[in-house]
Amino acid sequence: MAPRKTVDPAELRAALLRVGPWVSGGSDEKPARADLAAAVRLSARILEQIAPGSSVEVRVPPFVAVQCIEGPRHTRGTPPNVVETDPRTWLRLVVGLEVFDDAVNTGGVDASGTRTGEIAHWLPLLRL
Repeated sequence: MAPRKTVDPAELRAALLRVGPWVSGGSDEKPARADLAAAVRLSARILEQIAPGSSVEVRVPPFVAVQCIEGPRHTRGTPPNVVETDPRTWLRLVVGLEVFDDAVNTGGVDASGTRTGEIAHWLPLLRL
């Protein structure tokens, strides 16, 4: 598989600014699907870049799934460490409006596996 193109932090910032009012709760109007998809995908790929590895899989359906965090790698089936959340919660984590452990405790993030909490070390990715 060819390596992915490196994500430009300025591109991520621009994408996050487009969805910022919805993410922060300042607007109930959901952003355009393309804008939401871009913000989710770019942020997940930045995480993949800064925390390379394949021991934790981060899923934000329907937009992206990435593997990150150094450690044992899985090759078949469901990985042993999976973090799954909705786009809004993910973006709130990305910009620092929500804390990973709090999101897990309130049910906004489904984290299974002993290493899933390690992504909290990498969040937030970018404060607006």
